[in-house]
Amino acid sequence: MTGWDLIDQELARWSEVGRTPALWWRDDDAAEATPELERLLGLQRATQMPLALAIVPANATTALADRLAQAPGVDLLQHGYAHTNHALAPDKKSELGPHRPAMLVLGDLATGWMALERLFGDRALPVLVPPWNRIAPALVPALPEIGYRGLSTFGARRRVHPVAGLQQVNTHVDLIDWRSRSFVGEEAAFVALHAALAASRTGTGEPVGILSHHLAMDEGAWDFLNSFWEKIAAMPGLKAMPAHDLFALREPRV
Repeated sequence: MTGWDLIDQELARWSEVGRTPALWWRDDDAAEATPELERLLGLQRATQMPLALAIVPANATTALADRLAQAPGVDLLQHGYAHTNHALAPDKKSELGPHRPAMLVLGDLATGWMALERLFGDRALPVLVPPWNRIAPALVPALPEIGYRGLSTFGARRRVHPVAGLQQVNTHVDLIDWRSRSFVGEEAAFVALHAALAASRTGTGEPVGILSHHLAMDEGAWDFLNSFWEKIAAMPGLKAMPAHDLFALREPRV
């Protein structure tokens, strides 16, 4: 049985209950108009799949803004502030962890948001993507207070709204094995996708997110990503959704 056979079986179960699962695509760590970014945008343009690009505000350049002005099919999210690790070993890497005073962390996020506004205007959505997909739980209640309306990490979310005024939409299929920094492999990718689709159908109801990193992917990951979205584009029983719809963000942040 191939990976696609496994997915077809799961989609049949969705069809039996009269429902259609939603997919979305998030790519992290954008800061500059690189050849890898150009490759990513070319793939998005060729497949016409909606893409959410998480941008590191402290490192984002005007060249990136100029390039993304020509990519209307891409939503722009905030990827922390500088993607700097403030954790000490043996803690896992984290920029938005409990290792610094909360007001300092929130101040960095606000500074980062202003940088995104200057570069991208209302193209930037008030959705926070924590670097390394980690954020101290104590910070989450403050996010709506400083203007965020969305949060995106990795793995099954516990609640649609972790706090009032904040919606969480996560990713579930990471294309990179970070221990080897290589493609996770087709089998692992399909197993993760199948598990996320089944969990969504039977309980969580959440959209299933594909996570890519254009600056870190090897050829195996690029080949899989391209063939995956080409297949999805022609496949009934699945809908790929843009971030601005998933987070119900159709108007600029005020």
